[in-house]
Amino acid sequence: MVELAVKILDEGGPGELTLAKVAEHAGVAAPSLYKHVKNLADLRRLIDLRVVREMADALRTAATGRERGAAVGALADAYRDYLQNHPHRTGALTAAPDRADDELSRATHAVAEVVFAVLRPFGFDHAQAVHATRCLRAAVHGFAGLEASGGFGRPEDVDESFEVLKTMLVQGLTNYSEQK
Repeated sequence: MVELAVKILDEGGPGELTLAKVAEHAGVAAPSLYKHVKNLADLRRLIDLRVVREMADALRTAATGRERGAAVGALADAYRDYLQNHPHRTGALTAAPDRADDELSRATHAVAEVVFAVLRPFGFDHAQAVHATRCLRAAVHGFAGLEASGGFGRPEDVDESFEVLKTMLVQGLTNYSEQK
């Protein structure tokens, strides 16, 4: 069922995701879905869980075997690639999970842990790593979101702009690490 819901989300965006549409795609009556989920919010939570886990895996794979600037660039590329391929999944990556939802909180924490691991060679203490992670995420997610919505209308190459962003991020992280 989650697979069908994600397919509907990917094809039509968040506004197209309804229990009735999932039931229709599954070839069952809508009440049959209540054996699997409580309501649409519960289904969205399952989608969020899947998306966050996929992002953690993508980031981990991208960063493995790389350090410092190369690892930051690989993280940025993986994040951007994921959102380019799945622009309607962005909502799952922006909202903080309900603190009472241990499973989703752990999955979200796994994403942060990948970034923390990439930032470790910069020598940040915990607070610095949190700040750097927030800035890295905001920059890359913001770029990818603007790109997906057509927000870059100028004729200059967007891929080149992204390379500039990665360079700026690595330089900024390096400078920030030297401020200790």
